[in-house]
Amino acid sequence: MSMQSLQTIYDEMKQKLQDSGIGVDAYTNISYGIQFSASLNDQSGLIRIYQNKKGQVKYDFSQIKYPLLQQSVQHITESSSERNAAPAPQTPISEFPIIGTDESGKGDYFGPLVAAGVYVDESTSRLLDFEGVRDSKKLSDKKNLELAQKIMSICNGKFSIIEISPEKYNDLYERFITEKKNLNTLLAWGHAKAIEELLSKVDCDTAIADQFADESFIQNKLQERGRKLNLIQMHKAEQNIAVAAASILARARFLEKLSRLTSEYKIELPKGVSDAVVTNAKRIVKEYGKEHLRKVAKMHFKTTMKVLSGDGVC
Repeated sequence: MSMQSLQTIYDEMKQKLQDSGIGVDAYTNISYGIQFSASLNDQSGLIRIYQNKKGQVKYDFSQIKYPLLQQSVQHITESSSERNAAPAPQTPISEFPIIGTDESGKGDYFGPLVAAGVYVDESTSRLLDFEGVRDSKKLSDKKNLELAQKIMSICNGKFSIIEISPEKYNDLYERFITEKKNLNTLLAWGHAKAIEELLSKVDCDTAIADQFADESFIQNKLQERGRKLNLIQMHKAEQNIAVAAASILARARFLEKLSRLTSEYKIELPKGVSDAVVTNAKRIVKEYGKEHLRKVAKMHFKTTMKVLSGDGVC
C-alpha cells in the first residue's frame, strides 16, 4: 500500500470523525506511516496509521490518553462502512524504552495473584520478538515457562515479579472491602508495586498496562508512592512486546507456585474455576481443615460457597 493509500484512509477517517464532532488536524509523515491529532472539547491525542512490510495497515490509538476520546475515535474508525475491509486490530506501538505490566491468576480460584513488570528498550524488543514473545494466554503452559527464562536472561534483571500469595491476597482483599474498595484496587496495587520496583532499577518515563474500569487506579497508587510517569492504559495491551513479556513472567510464576502448592498438599490444584476445582477444594477442607483453604484459594470467589456447602464432600 502506498503513502497515497494511507492518505485516502486519513481522508475517510477525517470525514467520519468531523461528522461526529471530533476535530482533526493535518497529518504528518512518520516512519512507516502517518500521524495526526484528534480533539474533542479540551481533550486531544495522536492517532497513528502504520503500514508494515506485508502491506497491512495498523492503527495505534495509544497516544490518546483520554478514555472517552480514545473509545469514540476507535469506535468510529472500526464502524466505518466506507472501506471494504475493517481496520486491523489496535496495535499499541510505543516508543522505547518502556515498562510493560500485566497480571496472572485473577480468574483462578487456586494459587496466587502475580503482577509483573518488564523494562524493554529497542534492542531487547527485537530479541524478545525473535524469541516469539507474545500474550501468555496464546501460549501453552510449557511455552510460558520456557519463554520466562529467556525473558529474564534477555532483560538482564530489568524486570520485577510481585507475588501475592493466596493468604496475603485474602487479607488484602478483605481489608480493601472494609475500606469500600474493590478487586481493581488490589490489581492496581500489584501493578503499581511492580512499576515501583522496576523504577528503582531503571530510568523510564512511560509504562503501559491493560485498561482497568477506571484508569486512575494504577496512577493513584503510584502517586501515593510519589512516583510520576506517563501511564498508557488500553484494551489488549498485551499486543505490546513489553506487556506481553510481563504477562509471560506473571503466568510462569503463577504456574510454578500452583505446582508447589499441589506438591505440598498432594492434591491437584487445577487452573481456573470448574467442577474439578470445587471437588479438590473440598478435599483440601476435608484432609487439612477449612483454615487451609485460605492458604491455597481466593476466598471471595463464589466457588467458596460451593466448597463449604457440605454437599458432595469427597
